[in-house]
Amino acid sequence: MSNLFGKIFTISSFGESHGSAIGVVIDGCLPNIEVDFELIKRDLLRRKPGQSLVSSPRNETEEFEILSGVFEGKTLGTPIAILVRNSDIKSSDYDVIKNIFRPSHADYTYEAKYGIRDHRGGGRQSARETVARVLAGSFAKMILNKLGIYIQAYVSQIHTIQVQQPYFNLNLDQTETNMVRCPDPEAAKWMEDAILKAKDEGDSLGGIVSCVIKGVPVGLGEPVFDKLHADLGKAMLSINAVKGFDIGSGFDSVVRKGSELNDAFRLDESEVRTKTNNSGGIQGGISNGEDIFFRVAFKPVASIKHEQESITKSLDQVNFSIAGRHDSCVVPRAVPIVEAMAALVIVDHYLRNASYKMQPFS
Repeated sequence: MSNLFGKIFTISSFGESHGSAIGVVIDGCLPNIEVDFELIKRDLLRRKPGQSLVSSPRNETEEFEILSGVFEGKTLGTPIAILVRNSDIKSSDYDVIKNIFRPSHADYTYEAKYGIRDHRGGGRQSARETVARVLAGSFAKMILNKLGIYIQAYVSQIHTIQVQQPYFNLNLDQTETNMVRCPDPEAAKWMEDAILKAKDEGDSLGGIVSCVIKGVPVGLGEPVFDKLHADLGKAMLSINAVKGFDIGSGFDSVVRKGSELNDAFRLDESEVRTKTNNSGGIQGGISNGEDIFFRVAFKPVASIKHEQESITKSLDQVNFSIAGRHDSCVVPRAVPIVEAMAALVIVDHYLRNASYKMQPFS
């Protein structure tokens, strides 16, 4: 019941980590959108395991098959079904923990809720599910690109190592030039070293993905329950391992005065703009035309190689170690996932706004 996302541009994902495939059905996609197959491939490869020394060694090809909704390279306006088959499965790695509730995983809560779970690679709980989100997000980006709306996420922190400069002082084109997807080369090197050290120690690290959305028109979002930043927050908090979301000045706002934080309005060639952007591009739940900027906090991966204590399904106390293939830090691979979820929210609100104003897409 929780596998559907969106109101007009909707997606429904399916599949388990060690099942036969992961897939998504996209409904509400506009017709006559030229499909950018290279964009889809690029986003999937940015998310895939085995891409670098700091990621899981699982080696999936991420070959995708579009089953419906596309004809002669263009969207039909009908449901788009896409499939990615799982090809590098080692389910035996998980036999030893079949009946163990792993600390900080969803094993216990899933078992308590449903009375059954797929223990292989975490089943539906696994971040493998995010393949579906990235696939759908690529189609959302195709529409947004036509509208002049662009999304760029990057790693701004790993453990205690932070990028000190604001996004507008960084060259975000440098994001894909290193393993950790950090546009600050010096910070990136320190991040890489920290992740590899944690990997050698059988431990894990968390971090922050920052994201900027440029070109968003004024007026997206609703003023009460469907505030634009509320939907962005829900989208980000639905990603595996995410523990925090803030937008604009975020939690830093609490230590500043209103006189320091308010975004004064100004005119720029008859266009209403703000002198500062502490609101992060959204005011009253509605986009104000400035860059939308937010941060997403990821906890350290729960699957570590240290010996841990837990209990079994039969409520026996046990000491165990986790085998299998896991990231020591998921943050670099989460960058395209954050972009995908942001794209889904923005395109859905754009279409909702167009429908509300009875303005056809052009």
